[in-house]
Amino acid sequence: MTNAIEIRNLTRRHSSTTALDSVTVSFEAGVIHGLLGRNGAGKTSLMSIASGQDWPTSGEVTVFGERPHENEQVLPRICFVREDQRYIEDSLARHAFAAAAMAFPNWDQALADRLSEDFRVPAKTRIKKMSRGQRSAVAVIIGIASRAELTFFDEPYMGLDAVARQLFYDRLLEDYAAHPRTIVLSSHLIDEIAHLIENVVLLDRGRITLDEPVDRLRGRAVTLIGAADTVRELTDFRQVLNTETLGRLTRATVLGALSGPEEQRARAQGIEVLPVSLQQLIVHLTSGTAGDPAEGSTTTTTPLRDINTEVAS
Repeated sequence: MTNAIEIRNLTRRHSSTTALDSVTVSFEAGVIHGLLGRNGAGKTSLMSIASGQDWPTSGEVTVFGERPHENEQVLPRICFVREDQRYIEDSLARHAFAAAAMAFPNWDQALADRLSEDFRVPAKTRIKKMSRGQRSAVAVIIGIASRAELTFFDEPYMGLDAVARQLFYDRLLEDYAAHPRTIVLSSHLIDEIAHLIENVVLLDRGRITLDEPVDRLRGRAVTLIGAADTVRELTDFRQVLNTETLGRLTRATVLGALSGPEEQRARAQGIEVLPVSLQQLIVHLTSGTAGDPAEGSTTTTTPLRDINTEVAS
């Protein structure tokens, strides 16, 4: 296994705020990684430093085995596009693409032209006069057509509507299959990108709390709904991420799949066993009320709403 990015003990402070706190993580080459976390978790800081656009307060970062900062051998192999992407004043889309063609050795102009048609990017409208969705389209086109060996997407597609976002996912996956490279996607739309990403890196308050292949996360957590005593019996020896109660009825989300016999017994006792989506798992792991999973204090008790409807469905 070859890693495109190696990060060791990385810390980044902004005045009195610590964006990254002794982060150690690696990103395998040739993989689509999901960099997930709440606003302010440190995602943009990590990508900015790994792409050579910001400097760490302390720690080490290597990309393709070298330090990326002011490194002319590494920087042309990295593309970093973000939601607030900036362009030359009064430029058209074709000007942005021409600049990208000079910056990225693997730039594919024919692909950029096809994507411009797919996303309906106006040819004669200056970028600063475009709608948010059109500006987002220009950014994602640069990210895909650059075919950079390492591409960061810091939510530039958030301005796209649902149809255009699906088009982005389809075109990205299509080109990635034909031209494999390392891609890091930052997104709050976790369920939308779940089918794209192969590995999840979860940041919470500047620290890595999860770094695992998506396949391992499937079935990592389950939700149990039913009589409080029975649910409590099933969750006694498990890490509880969230608990909601209403009278004698309890809904608990726990780490760890039930064994076959456990699930059979649960269902026989009237317990509903529901899978937990990747987005739900991430929400539970990063919830301010759920506590730090590493410390084992994750149980919360909140009002249970509409549980009868959910059980019935």
